[in-house]
Formats: sequence, structure tokens, C-alpha cells
Amino acid sequence: MDYKDVEQGLIEFRNKKGWQKFHNLKDLAISLNLEASEVLEIFQWEPSDHELTTSERDHLEEELADTLIYTFYMCEKLGVNPLDIVANKMKFNQQRHWSKTEN
Repeated sequence: MDYKDVEQGLIEFRNKKGWQKFHNLKDLAISLNLEASEVLEIFQWEPSDHELTTSERDHLEEELADTLIYTFYMCEKLGVNPLDIVANKMKFNQQRHWSKTEN
């Protein structure tokens, strides 16, 4: 499944639920942050070398999916492809960090 298929499925689901009226950038950003906090909660109070159980890994995958879903909804609102903006950021970071190591 490619990104356009995922995006289309998300939009169809959102529209069937009637949620598009709630999908403004501010509310999507809030929801994205809340879901990211749920990712962090999985690791709360665990040592840094903690091995995830199968159920913890499944839970982590669900929460990562939720963060990606809200990210994709935000990208749709902005009219950008998330893979393109990640690629652009990678180029920017490479230029920024390579120039610092050369000095």
C-alpha cells in the first residue's frame, strides 16, 4: 500500500464518521501530541535497556500508528506529502551537519 492509498482510506474513514469539521490544524496538532505522549507512557518507569514484551510492542505499534494518522491528516490539510517533507528535512540536516563537521 502506498501513501496515496493510505491517505485516501483515512479521508474516507474520517468523512464517513463526519469528523472533518474537527480536523483543523490546531486540533490535529493537539491530538498528535496526545498520541505521542501515549508512546512515551509505554516506556515510563522502565530502564533504558528494557526489552518490550509482545503486548508492549503491539501497544507501541498501535500508538505509533495513531501518531502517523494525525500526522497524515495534518499533511493532507497542508497539501503536502509527508515523505517529501521528510526527504527535504533530511537534505537540510545533511547540509547543516556536514558543514559543521568541515569547520
